Amino acid sequence: MITRARILDRLIAWSPLLLLASFAALTYWLNAQILVGAPKYDGSGRHDPELFIENVHAVGLDEKGRIRQALTAERALHFPDDDTTHFDTPLITFNDPDRPKLTITADHAIVTGDREHAYFSGSVKGVREASATDPSDGPVVLTSEYLHVIPKEDRVVTDKAVTITDPRGIINSVGMDFDNRTKKVKFASRVSGQIQPKK
Repeated sequence: MITRARILDRLIAWSPLLLLASFAALTYWLNAQILVGAPKYDGSGRHDPELFIENVHAVGLDEKGRIRQALTAERALHFPDDDTTHFDTPLITFNDPDRPKLTITADHAIVTGDREHAYFSGSVKGVREASATDPSDGPVVLTSEYLHVIPKEDRVVTDKAVTITDPRGIINSVGMDFDNRTKKVKFASRVSGQIQPKK
């Protein structure tokens, strides 16, 4: 028959091992909590395309079936790691019945997965056609090496050198924010050029 004293002796003898086992379990749990974001070595972190398309033609329609946005490009690559699509020689057109048409061309473009941002680079050219109500108001031609287009806001932004020409003259600047809805342009620095006032 096991006495109470013998049980107590066994517990005392095993207590260091039980304590070490508890510490080991605690260490394992803490390690698992800390390494939640540890890198995976399954290739998911690489910036490799999963999709390759040539001769791209895409359109976005409004509720009446009219083309609001159109995109063409020689090639498109989709990257799943950051959900971006890269285009070679893109041409994007924004059509709105109430505003002049705006087109942008470039050597390259990157469009985010939510299609809220497009980044154009290399020989970028944007053209806003003349207004239907005021033919003397345009066309406006914008050239730069980089443009950030925000389609939902109908804005074009750059922090690089940019040149804008229209029938009234020419403006050069480093940095610009162009709002196609209001037709207002904000220049950042080193602004120069000549503009004739409207008659």
